[in-house]
Amino acid sequence: MKKMIIAIDGPSGTGKSTTARLLGERMNIRYIDSGTMYRGITHVILKSDIKPNELKKIIEIANDSKFEYSNNKVFMNGIDITKEIKSLEVMNKVSSVSKIKELRNSLVDKQRKVAEDESLIMDGKDIGTVVFPDADFKFFLICDLNTRASRRQEEFLDMGYNIPIDKIIKELKKRDEMDMKRTFSPLKKAKDAIEIDTTHMIIEEQIDCLYRKIISNTY
Repeated sequence: MKKMIIAIDGPSGTGKSTTARLLGERMNIRYIDSGTMYRGITHVILKSDIKPNELKKIIEIANDSKFEYSNNKVFMNGIDITKEIKSLEVMNKVSSVSKIKELRNSLVDKQRKVAEDESLIMDGKDIGTVVFPDADFKFFLICDLNTRASRRQEEFLDMGYNIPIDKIIKELKKRDEMDMKRTFSPLKKAKDAIEIDTTHMIIEEQIDCLYRKIISNTY
């Protein structure tokens, strides 16, 4: 199979990360969740009690960060941050942090560097529009808000957090608005992206759907 870049974008809770990861396994292509980078930076900022206006410190953290992925775990500068970046506090703050232009520029450079020598599947909010505008395949996943909230609630329950569904819906709406209205790299569908509604799909169906579209246009 030739070298290719597959970009998967969409709002939180559409199943894009799990779909992208398992699709990567099926196709034997490296997978990176760009959101883990932004959540990792957010985690360090919160842990270090850095204020939002301390841009120099934030950019230094981004520039010095090194992300690695192994066995479904995320490592930042050699430290396993898989659980920490899924906390409710990080989830609620990541959109505010990720709208910083200089931070995005730093992480986009890191994301592009990974794809210089190998095929890659990456999911996020601006992969098909900004990070890899010339990606071989672009997908934009959408999903009913209530379904997204239910999926996110299940994720929180698996981590030991019992969060009311109405609170999750409120946070998702807030995050969507911030992601779509930010000045730099807003969440939006690329003109040439294939839109897929995952509301009534289980993960296996999502993977099959994307896989068929890629294969049918590759061979």
